[in-house]
Amino acid sequence: MLLSKKTPQKRVASIILAGGQGTRLYPLTAKRCKPAVCFGGRYRLIDIPISNAMNAKIEEIFIISQYLASSLHQHILETYPFDQFGGSRIHLISPEEKNASSLFFKGTADAIRQNREQLEAADVDFFLILSGDQLYNIDFVELLSFAKQSNKDLVIAALPVERQEAHRMGLLKIDENHEIVEFIEKPQDLAIIEKYVLPSHKLQGHALCHPGQSHCLASMGIYIFKKQALLDLVKLPGDDFGKDLIPLSVRAHKAASYVYKGYWEDIGTIASYYNANMALLSQRHCLNTHDPLNPIFTHPHNYPSPLIKNALIQNSLISQGSVIEAKEIIESIVGINLHIGSHTKIEKSILLGSSIGTHCLIKKAIVDEGAKIGNHVSLTNVKQLDNYDAEEGVFIREGIIIVSSGAVIPDGFIL
Repeated sequence: MLLSKKTPQKRVASIILAGGQGTRLYPLTAKRCKPAVCFGGRYRLIDIPISNAMNAKIEEIFIISQYLASSLHQHILETYPFDQFGGSRIHLISPEEKNASSLFFKGTADAIRQNREQLEAADVDFFLILSGDQLYNIDFVELLSFAKQSNKDLVIAALPVERQEAHRMGLLKIDENHEIVEFIEKPQDLAIIEKYVLPSHKLQGHALCHPGQSHCLASMGIYIFKKQALLDLVKLPGDDFGKDLIPLSVRAHKAASYVYKGYWEDIGTIASYYNANMALLSQRHCLNTHDPLNPIFTHPHNYPSPLIKNALIQNSLISQGSVIEAKEIIESIVGINLHIGSHTKIEKSILLGSSIGTHCLIKKAIVDEGAKIGNHVSLTNVKQLDNYDAEEGVFIREGIIIVSSGAVIPDGFIL
């Protein structure tokens, strides 16, 4: 494995906010928090911010978790023996009880506030705050260099997003010096969003999926704070950065924006999760998992190479330990240690379960970890439903079939 030879960022600590409940990703989040959801057949979403921080040689990484954190903590402890990663140290932080009262985190800023003493003890000048459920390949060294040169209390990484997505983002306006002059969190008024639409010349050089669409400059949820500025800011009322505290820094002219030109995706819905996985197959507008100098780390499974028997496989990812007896696998992702029986056809699906039987037909589906599918099962959404819940642990969200974790689908089941 090749590792980046960048200089260690000794005066910087990363804080990864990994407490996301992920209600819009249900049922994938029924038994785990959002950062623990599998991606690309072998990674967890949390691997992306950790790997990007490690590739920048950030030596102190704080991970603040909350909902259903057990599997997340287990993955981190099993995946990152830091003597192999240049001396980086991870600190796992969860809500605690003090004086018989729960310290449940109320928002992103409150998560920092309630752990202020531990963060204050870190011998650093800057905190790089990241989300535990986003996809990107960012050179954090370049971002940190920009933050130091700007000499602002806060730097927000931002990029253009399509206008129809702007209502779920924090929107920015910046001047010629990249100082943020206006900021609004998740505006719902179309007239307000229109005021943040970027002129076309501002979009040049950006990785846009639809260049002809209107775009707004939006926060990526990646922040660099000067240490004392962050500790002072969270003393103020307000539980969320975007809604409550960032506007204070903008009004005080203490915030700048680093405009990013690469790939970024916020995994907020089943559709965004599905599409981000499928993009790995086309290798267009997707997470780069093939850069040897900036690898995405994950748990090192000691499974054998996949065994494929007489199957037609096109444009698909097949993970370690899989035994494939299927007839066809087309434009799909097959996860670790999965067995697929004979005469089965798979198309445009993400398969993470433990076994799929014989003579099955599965299209545009997500089969979650530990799920077992019997023989002669057809999952094709025949009625073209947008949403559906079944007692057998089968769901449809945004037209995508999901077989939930641990579900057992009987022989002959049809949806």
